[in-house]
Amino acid sequence: MSQGSNFVDYVKVCCRSGKGGAGSAHLHRDKHTAKGGPDGGDGGRGGHIILKGSAQIWTLLHLKYRKHIIAENGEGGGSALRSGKNGRDEILEVPLGTIAKNAETGETLFEITEDGQTEILTAGGRGGLGNWHFKTSTMQTPRFAQPGEPGKEEWMILELKVLADVGLVGFPNAGKSTLLSVVSAAKPEIADYPFTTIVPNLGIVAYRDSKSFVMADIPGIIEGASKGKGLGFRFLRHIERNSVLLFMVPADTSRSINEEYQILKRELHEYNPELMQKPHVLAITKSDLLDEELKQEMKNDLPKIPYVFISSVAQQGLVELKDMLWKAINTETES
Repeated sequence: MSQGSNFVDYVKVCCRSGKGGAGSAHLHRDKHTAKGGPDGGDGGRGGHIILKGSAQIWTLLHLKYRKHIIAENGEGGGSALRSGKNGRDEILEVPLGTIAKNAETGETLFEITEDGQTEILTAGGRGGLGNWHFKTSTMQTPRFAQPGEPGKEEWMILELKVLADVGLVGFPNAGKSTLLSVVSAAKPEIADYPFTTIVPNLGIVAYRDSKSFVMADIPGIIEGASKGKGLGFRFLRHIERNSVLLFMVPADTSRSINEEYQILKRELHEYNPELMQKPHVLAITKSDLLDEELKQEMKNDLPKIPYVFISSVAQQGLVELKDMLWKAINTETES
């Protein structure tokens, strides 16, 4: 996933579905029939606006400047019981993890989580029935038919929450981007200043026996992120969709490891308490700066969750970290 303006995780669009075609009130006539019965066909359905999941798309950028989505109207019915043509549907491909909401009510309509999954965002109007539907024993030649239903026009919000097996949680400069660049083919921007990462980055991490899992680097959280401070608040929603949360705390933090972990945990809890139900794993980064004696001393004050000392630069502890994450992912899947 590329950095900068190419990543868009929120769009608001006006959706106008097609109106249904009118049914026909035609009465059959030919050179042999002067007064035939009703043979008016049904009108066609108006076009739907449909969302379709695509594993090949990572952003809503292609919809950012497309504010009005308009589907085709259905055609009217014809004679000889000919039905009108349905209006063409507008199919919008969206990344997995996209949530559709009604902009006026705020109601969540559905989520797109699988490749190829389709959901109707705004339904087209039904086509009207032709007059042959209304023929009865007492009304042999109905001269009326049903009009088509109007389409709908409504504002919708599409919101992307990145789908990943592992979400990286940590303050800026905790080493999240460096870890992602080392264990996957992702090439996030890395520099020694806060908020180098300004959009989520995804990477596929290779594991044993051709297995793999997806890791997401979420932009750095700061204290107060759950209240809207910094960049973290904007991207906290992406953490909701990760199966396992990997908390990353650098060994050279000015606080204790446990204190920094508790602050990060508190920010997530204030944003969404359900995040506390996900498996937590702790990685103490930059541990090549520590000797064994210091590591043993630090272990006495670590939180009671699975932890590992790693160094992305020195390639230390990465295999153990992958094993720990794989176990946590599969435990979460089984539960």
